[in-house]
Amino acid sequence: MAIRLGDVAPDFTAETTEGTVSFHDWKDGSWTVLFSHPADFTPVCTTELGRTAALKEEFDKRGVKAIAVSVDPLESHEGWVGDIADVSGVPVNFPIIADPDRTVSNLYDMLHPGEGDTSTVRSVFIIDPANKVRLTLTYPKSVGRNFDEIVRVVDALQLTDRATVATPADWQPGDRVVVAPTVSTADAQERFSDVVEVKPYLRFAAEPVA
Repeated sequence: MAIRLGDVAPDFTAETTEGTVSFHDWKDGSWTVLFSHPADFTPVCTTELGRTAALKEEFDKRGVKAIAVSVDPLESHEGWVGDIADVSGVPVNFPIIADPDRTVSNLYDMLHPGEGDTSTVRSVFIIDPANKVRLTLTYPKSVGRNFDEIVRVVDALQLTDRATVATPADWQPGDRVVVAPTVSTADAQERFSDVVEVKPYLRFAAEPVA
């Protein structure tokens, strides 16, 4: 089942390293990063989950919960979390879904036969407080993800949800933003500071203060 931006994220109930989770209830109106990894006790996945654990403070600042999933059984996850902590220096502080029957993996289209086996690819879903899917990413199994980029996208989504702006290429928090096309330059000059018109359709402004 293909999941598109704006779709309601499918709900599910699953066993995790933190007990049984009913996804929408567990989210409880938070932003969420749901991500899959191909297999426990593998090198790239160990670094990815360790990096996610290390980002907990950054996720907490933004009201974000992280949750991982693979097709490994719960016993495997429980045995692996110690290795993740050993490698990263941070204990795993988010649930890992056990999906041996592939219910969640199929709901979120994480199984790509062309990638060679029946394990999940490296999928990422950013889901907002209303349970809407706001970003999807799919990486091949051989390429580890940039989790700083995931944090950056959350920052951009939260900013553009509260102000009629967009973020330009390579934007980082604190950089100038782009005024939305629906806002005239005159209105932009009243709403935002330091507005510069490069083209009639391209206006930059200072990032609005929350």
